[in-house]
Amino acid sequence: MESVDRNIEKLSSARVLVVGDVMLDRYWFGDVRRISPEAPVPVVSVTATSERLGGAGNVARNITALGGVCTLLGVIGDDEAGRSVAAISRDSQVIAALETDRTIKTTIKLRVVCKNQQLLRADFENKPDPSVIEKLLVKYERLIPAHDVVILSDYGKGGLGEIAQWMQIAKSHGRPILIDPKGNDYSRYHGATMITPNLAEFEAAAGVGPADALAGRAQSLIARHGLDSLLITLSDKGMQLFQRHGKPVYMPARSREVYDVSGAGDTVIAVMAMALSAGLSRPAGMALANSAAGVVIAKLGTAAIDREELRAAIKQDYRA
Repeated sequence: MESVDRNIEKLSSARVLVVGDVMLDRYWFGDVRRISPEAPVPVVSVTATSERLGGAGNVARNITALGGVCTLLGVIGDDEAGRSVAAISRDSQVIAALETDRTIKTTIKLRVVCKNQQLLRADFENKPDPSVIEKLLVKYERLIPAHDVVILSDYGKGGLGEIAQWMQIAKSHGRPILIDPKGNDYSRYHGATMITPNLAEFEAAAGVGPADALAGRAQSLIARHGLDSLLITLSDKGMQLFQRHGKPVYMPARSREVYDVSGAGDTVIAVMAMALSAGLSRPAGMALANSAAGVVIAKLGTAAIDREELRAAIKQDYRA
């Protein structure tokens, strides 16, 4: 446990630049006591609301909650939701290097929740103007030298534009690049240090096949797209790391009650980036990420984990 404790402490030295689709996650909590007379749908009496950083913002929030330094680079609208994103970033100790696009509305995911069950999600989204992305790229090149690792958080909302530009700049500065992928075309991520798909995302890119053929498909994807490593999250079966140089590493899921898996991938990539920034090995980072993911899926909605929660979770995992 001593070495694990040291690894957790090392995370506080991480300096990570997160770039991508910034969102505001809104939650309306309430009770359902009747069905609407207008349509066969429940009527929710809203009793509480909550706002949290979503998308790339949730990745950034996980980094600062674990004691790391994080700059968040993305686009917001000139609206109330954008101002909320900026305010929550400040409260979360995230350095917000946000660009305002006055032609769009800030991306919002609104979830209506009753008794810890999500009844409805409504998305409000627009793609940023290309001229705003160009301004972001200028900020990006200026910010990279102050950070050790880059995360490109691709939610397919247009906040990254042509992702090859971001990767080229990071490579020119010698920075590792971790990517949370979207879609089935991984050629866009050619040369990345690590991508972190879940199993469904991986199979969309590599094809569906039997579990015992997973390693072959993973190594083929790594070779085809010049990846350094591939970390596949396998839901209740844990996660598996494949590397261009090195043996595969498998870690089973930590047994905890699951409330909500939304945002677990954000936690995994955040911890892995911090581990690389702090000089930890990929398997050591994976062990921390695996325990961290087990904590956040036991929380409702997009959530972050702090160092004490992670330390307690790892102790529980060791006892088990």
